[in-house]
Amino acid sequence: MPAVAEELNTYLKIFEARAEDRSTEPDWLVERRNRGMQQFAEQGFPTTKHEEYRYTNLAPIAKTPFRIAGKDEVTLDDLEPFLYDEIKGDRLVFVNGRFVLALSSIETTAEDAVTTIGTLLKNEPDVIESHLARYTCERNNTLAALNGALFSDGPVIRIPAHDAWDAPVHLVFVSTASAPDTATHPRVLIIAERDSEASVIETHCGLGDTPYWSNGVTEIIAGDNSRLDHYRLQQETLSAFHTSLVEIHQGRDANVTTHSVSFGGALVRNDVEVVLEDENSECTMNGLYALNGRQHVDNRTCVDHTKPHCSSHQLYKGVLDGHSRGVFGGKIIVRPDAQKTDAFQSNKNLLLSENADINTKPQLEIDANDVKCSHGATIGQIDNEALFYLRSRGIGESEARSLLTYAFAADLLERIKFDPIRDRFEALLMTQLVRPESE
Repeated sequence: MPAVAEELNTYLKIFEARAEDRSTEPDWLVERRNRGMQQFAEQGFPTTKHEEYRYTNLAPIAKTPFRIAGKDEVTLDDLEPFLYDEIKGDRLVFVNGRFVLALSSIETTAEDAVTTIGTLLKNEPDVIESHLARYTCERNNTLAALNGALFSDGPVIRIPAHDAWDAPVHLVFVSTASAPDTATHPRVLIIAERDSEASVIETHCGLGDTPYWSNGVTEIIAGDNSRLDHYRLQQETLSAFHTSLVEIHQGRDANVTTHSVSFGGALVRNDVEVVLEDENSECTMNGLYALNGRQHVDNRTCVDHTKPHCSSHQLYKGVLDGHSRGVFGGKIIVRPDAQKTDAFQSNKNLLLSENADINTKPQLEIDANDVKCSHGATIGQIDNEALFYLRSRGIGESEARSLLTYAFAADLLERIKFDPIRDRFEALLMTQLVRPESE
């Protein structure tokens, strides 16, 4: 049996071994899990023959028989580098895919507004039936399909209609990597009801040095006239693999802003799919990736304009040093009925090393005639004249390069409304810039 076929068989065995767990789940979820496993078994891992994975080889993941991570002990001291003590919002912590109440804090939001999939499946399964794993089942994304088949638990955030939350909810997903070749499949469901407003932070991080795989899915449903800020920080260890899908569906007059930041991981693939389902909807997508050593990070976005008078704005920036490689693939789709669409997409990259590499491919698919759409991509290096100017003012070369690089990323960081989050991202960026290439 070929190696990859053997690994597919590994996941089928894991799925079959968890049949008893599914026996207590509602029929609709069992059906969606079965559909996800079937899709994954039929299609397997994407390869470089797939156009959307042309520059990203998932063979290191596909050829490794990852098993589900077991329970492990984690303390608040272990999590301290990943938390925001200055923000007094709720926090949910999942260790190796399992909810840990002792590390969590749920005090400020409305009752049952911040909970878990496991809790709702026991008490109110009908609440999430219309959303959980429904949309990703319709996607041709085999990694998301595998997540749907194997996820154990995850947070459910429900912002009630006409409610506005001052403090963000923080979701922390920790992989302990206490044993090699383990995997987790984090699942997040966010439902912003009509006229609601909130912010949600996702942090994906790791402990330990052994290889592991985090394969996450986040589903966001933004109701009519809702406002949602979504922050997603990928801070895995440098031996980790990370794949993710963020699926967003927006109603009339809904406004969603996403901030995707990638600093960690050896091999990373982030997908963001947005569907603007009704008129006057707006989506803003900000992305920052800072790479060093031999890191590989691939960001793919797709915004589907299905109705008129909607707008989308994408700005992704990459800073690449060492022998790192970045990939960006962005697509804007404008359906025939989506007149008066306003869509903009930009990918800008700064190469700090002659050995760093970037592949970027912005795309437009327009089937309407009254639209305003544009896209662009740039690749550049440090401005030598600006570098000389700073050095002539007594600033060392390393500090001058860091200042110019920070200036390149500053407009993205300034879009973050919470000071503690922005300060943390700034510190991580500066740490990334001075990290030795050998890492």
